[in-house]
Amino acid sequence: MTDAPIRPAATVLLLRRDGSEPRVLMGMRGAKAVFMPSKYVFPGGAVDATDDAIPLASGLGPTCAARLRAEGQNPDAIAAAALRELVEETGLMIGRPGAQATTLPGYADAGLLPDASALTYFFRAITPPGRPRRFDAHFFLADANRLSGDPDDFGAACDELSHLHWVALSEARQLDLPFITEVVLAELASVARGLGPDEAIPGPATVPFFDNRGTAPAFRQIA
Repeated sequence: MTDAPIRPAATVLLLRRDGSEPRVLMGMRGAKAVFMPSKYVFPGGAVDATDDAIPLASGLGPTCAARLRAEGQNPDAIAAAALRELVEETGLMIGRPGAQATTLPGYADAGLLPDASALTYFFRAITPPGRPRRFDAHFFLADANRLSGDPDDFGAACDELSHLHWVALSEARQLDLPFITEVVLAELASVARGLGPDEAIPGPATVPFFDNRGTAPAFRQIA
């Protein structure tokens, strides 16, 4: 059997720190979904061919962009996909006013452009062989303080994710999770530990990467 092609994808981890403990936004995929049915995941999905044409109020920071370019990726397209998937699946936006117009749902009505400067490249993982769909997933971390609007308003979300809610990091790993989501949550908990509610989230010294392109899985760090 021929393996499914590997498609680039982008995912957003929204970290919220306005309560008694840090929380992250998660939702559950449908029971009939081809990829990861009934699993709790972060908002995200495949990069579309038109994502590189989405105007951004600001691009990724220079370190994040350089890491993606070094891995053969288009930073603007990956970041735009992350913010597009976020608004489609949750109704939440990270944006600010810009000189260009956009047709992106939510942003157009609010007069905003997606703001990739709020995203930090945090993790990368390629789906192992033998799965019905395979993705080269780029995980971005963002502070929920950068959201434009009410962080609890999911009224404009599509139906791809159900049970959208902010999950305490101490409880998230008790959900039904894909293996890679468990790994990313552990990394996130390590970063969030000890951070104050207004303290800037530090960027990682290196980006962990589960690489399943070859015949044997490899784990390395993107410098």
